[in-house]
Amino acid sequence: MRPTPRKALAASALTLAAMAAFSLPATSAAAAPAAASSARAASASSGTPLGAGAAAAAASRKAAPAPASALGGSAAAGGVASGKAAPAAAVCTPAHVVANGGFENGVSPWTQSSTSVITSRTGQTAHGGTAFAWLDGVGGTHTDSLSQSITIPSGCAAATLTFWLHIDTAETTSSTAYDKLTARIGTTTLATYSNLDKNTGYVRKSFDVSAFAGQTVSLAFTGTEDSSLQSSFVLDDIALDTSGDTVPPADSTRTPAAPSYTVALTGNTAGTVWTGHESATFTNASSAPLSEVYLRLWDNYHGTCSAMPITVGNVTGGTAGALSVACTALQITLAAPLAQGQSATIGFDLGITVPSGADRFGHDGAFNFIGNALPVLAVKDGAGWHLDPYTNNGESFYSMAADFKVTLDHPTSLLVPATGTSVDAAGSSGRTVTTATASKVRDFAWAAGPFSKISGTSAAGTAINVYSVSGISSADAQSMLSTAKTAVDAHAARFGAYPYGELDAVIDNNYWFGGMEYPGFVLDLVSTTALTHEIGHQWWYGIVGDDEYNSPWLDESFTDYSTDLAQGKTGSGCWSSVSWASSAEKITDSMAYWDAHSSRYSTVVYGYGKCALHDLRRLIGDTAMAKLLKDYATSHWYGVSTTAEFKAAAQAATTTDLTSFWTTHRIDG
Repeated sequence: MRPTPRKALAASALTLAAMAAFSLPATSAAAAPAAASSARAASASSGTPLGAGAAAAAASRKAAPAPASALGGSAAAGGVASGKAAPAAAVCTPAHVVANGGFENGVSPWTQSSTSVITSRTGQTAHGGTAFAWLDGVGGTHTDSLSQSITIPSGCAAATLTFWLHIDTAETTSSTAYDKLTARIGTTTLATYSNLDKNTGYVRKSFDVSAFAGQTVSLAFTGTEDSSLQSSFVLDDIALDTSGDTVPPADSTRTPAAPSYTVALTGNTAGTVWTGHESATFTNASSAPLSEVYLRLWDNYHGTCSAMPITVGNVTGGTAGALSVACTALQITLAAPLAQGQSATIGFDLGITVPSGADRFGHDGAFNFIGNALPVLAVKDGAGWHLDPYTNNGESFYSMAADFKVTLDHPTSLLVPATGTSVDAAGSSGRTVTTATASKVRDFAWAAGPFSKISGTSAAGTAINVYSVSGISSADAQSMLSTAKTAVDAHAARFGAYPYGELDAVIDNNYWFGGMEYPGFVLDLVSTTALTHEIGHQWWYGIVGDDEYNSPWLDESFTDYSTDLAQGKTGSGCWSSVSWASSAEKITDSMAYWDAHSSRYSTVVYGYGKCALHDLRRLIGDTAMAKLLKDYATSHWYGVSTTAEFKAAAQAATTTDLTSFWTTHRIDG
């Protein structure tokens, strides 16, 4: 999150008392997990498939009271699925294989049959940006082609080709394919489309091309027309991504591991109330039996225990206990303890009521922002169960990388940007069913409202969608789209390819907090710096996780440092302005400290933290620092970072003794 200076307030004493009251004693948890992995599901292709298918602190609010509240309708049910955890696979760094897939950067490296194929001429429109590939549309005997030589790296089990296709035609037949478009990879025909597949707007096509890993092949599209009546085949936003099967690194302490969430919700007319069901499957990674889990109902912070925005009932697979931590934590005793490597599933009915307010969970008039609303599993590590309180200065959201499949049934009049890759299908009268799938993400967020939407593709191939509330000008929306394209590629070049498919940015200048990050989904003001920062969080928090409550510097300092690099800022001389407020003040202090000293939070964690990283770069050298962060991200891809691990990695990257550096910069741990 990027705090907004104009909204700075001091933390209240009641918040401090609440935090102190909600700590639970630690219990040990040890032994090695082996997290199971599943590939992100590719959406089914349509057409006729012929080959391979598929900077001052933010406001602090009073914590809600936390009586021991029981839930109605809970019942122990369900069984335990026994089995060994999957062995860890080789590390795979995701990559975007197709270059210039949105055609926004000229022709190269595409080969086209004529100079009119890649175009922005009138008669057709782009799916995103201004350029597209227009094959045929002549109305006479004609052939157009478009191709690019690509190398699909080995080592990643999943490789998915996607593109957006629009077909319009003057043909009137409903039975004869006169004009055709063929998509091929190498010598394999993936699909053939024709005038019979005409459609309004664009349709997303998706193919599993994992069989071509380790090969250099031609990706080619060929369109042919017969002697009369035009058919136009329009392509845009072509991408081939290797991602989704990287297994989080081995972790000897954290459980439950490899969570997988399945959610089905139906929204009301305004998108302010959602009801349905959620299930969570997980594995015990610890050598100690796992007899209970905790669900974090984070957004109950935004209500009271007598009027909770998040309600859970009819629990299966375990027995619900009392709510705690201001009703943001729900204990569930499992039907039977899990031994190491065993898995279980819990399920429950879920209700979500979005409160008023331009917040990370709230609605600004007709526009709903629904972050942290889905219950997620708390983490148990060597310090015990992490049941930290909600903080409004920053984040408390410590979670393991998980898979989500979320189905949202909503009025067609509402656009629903969300974490992951979304596919829309017609629902009942006047409604749309959006199914979003996401792999190895730490949370799931969405929005719902009559947004204005523009789209584009970064030079490296990431699809970007910008959703704006009313009052955001088209010029500002275009500026944010341009910023997002530049930022996602800049961060990816430094730390590893963006793995989450598309990226949605929801823009509203009424957000009190400046900006907020979720995997593949960010909330932001119209601000180049803030959006570059929130996109940086896709790596520092999203891909490389951390305990955000106890070690906020590991995501905020690293993200602000990454933002500086993306914007060409060197932080020259920044440490000369450092002035500590007390001997207790450190870059590595927890949110418990910063909630008690909220006016210093962004100054130290954002400002001093990124400055310390700039100083480290100057000490060990630009090349060594770049390699350190790239290697550190790779080794912690979908895992969890700690201060001790980063310090060890930094020391290993240089022959200079860093002991005095850590002391001077107050980086403990």
